[in-house]
Amino acid sequence: MLYGLVLAGGRSSRMGSDKGLLYYHGKPQREHLYQMLAPLCDRVYLSLRPDQVAAVPPHYRVVADTNEHGGPFNGLLSAQKKHPGASWLVLACDLPLMDRPALDRLLAKRERARVASAFSQEGSGRPEPLAAIWEAHGLEAARQFLEGGGPPSPQRFLLENQAHLVHPRRPQVLFNANSVQEYQQLLALLQKRRP
Repeated sequence: MLYGLVLAGGRSSRMGSDKGLLYYHGKPQREHLYQMLAPLCDRVYLSLRPDQVAAVPPHYRVVADTNEHGGPFNGLLSAQKKHPGASWLVLACDLPLMDRPALDRLLAKRERARVASAFSQEGSGRPEPLAAIWEAHGLEAARQFLEGGGPPSPQRFLLENQAHLVHPRRPQVLFNANSVQEYQQLLALLQKRRP
């Protein structure tokens, strides 16, 4: 059982507006990623803060953050708590260049025995925890890691637990937009690509 999770509950303080609601592909980014994940997963969910839920169209499934953990672990482990038997294909909402071929590659290279299979820029040796498949047993181990006093860093957890690293064929898919300037640059790039 593989569920999709679009992490869109961050405060977007550097961007100054909700990154999940930015338009890169003719619709809010969180909806674009949700629809990209839909044919690849048994179900897909938006991971949101409780105060964001009321504004979501009713045909989108939502997991509201339980606020038991800090940072990105909040969304991951809120989803795991709701569906503890599921593995999760997770994407942060600030990956505007992520595409279906990259996700197909991640799925093809998945190693279920590992805690996760995560994208990684070639040569970095560092997993991208918010562009990854987290196995159900990996998320349970992450919960225990945090409860045992481990730092609230998904990347640190994946490094210490030897996540499987997958190098995308196009490194640009991992570019994340965190500022207005980066948003404008990406809009210009995407405009040039369109016919």
